[in-house]
Amino acid sequence: MMSRYKLIVAAIVLALAQIGFLGWMIAGRAALLRSGQEVLLKVEPVDPRDLLRGDYVRLGYDISRLPAERIANLPEGETTSAEGPIVVRLKKDADGFWRAVSAWLGSAALTPAAADEVDLRGEISGGWSLAPGSEIGVEYGIERFYVPEGEGLAIERDMRMRSFGIRVAVGKDGSGQIKALMDGDTMLFEEPLY
Repeated sequence: MMSRYKLIVAAIVLALAQIGFLGWMIAGRAALLRSGQEVLLKVEPVDPRDLLRGDYVRLGYDISRLPAERIANLPEGETTSAEGPIVVRLKKDADGFWRAVSAWLGSAALTPAAADEVDLRGEISGGWSLAPGSEIGVEYGIERFYVPEGEGLAIERDMRMRSFGIRVAVGKDGSGQIKALMDGDTMLFEEPLY
């Protein structure tokens, strides 16, 4: 009888721990969407559809390809492949889109960002050359935006004809979350907080 009681208590504790962890993840995302520095990134479409979650627009950004020369702490003469964390400093351009002005290998910027700049953390996947004149590919975790079923292909087609953007909330730690999909100045879809 006593072991049955212990088993029930252990199951309840495990369930509460799982619920607490999921709640912590959701609250963190909502806090970032609510209070993160908002930036607008110009998008480049790739392909839409996920069998489990429905239509999405796969997004690429001009900040997804960085010239190796833009990396401030690149070891002199280094031409091997790069991979791992990177911090990309963004600044708002005259057209309203934020663009990369510098970058650092590692998980922290070497200098503090100015008031009109934002640091966005990304990840370099292996195989990119650091040789002069080359570019590296960076992923920020904001490369997919889910849309209502049946709308992914139409949005992607429209992206090829006119300028679209993504509003991104960037936290103090450099993490980014998509807030909204923009067609010019028109908000097409907004991410709910919860």
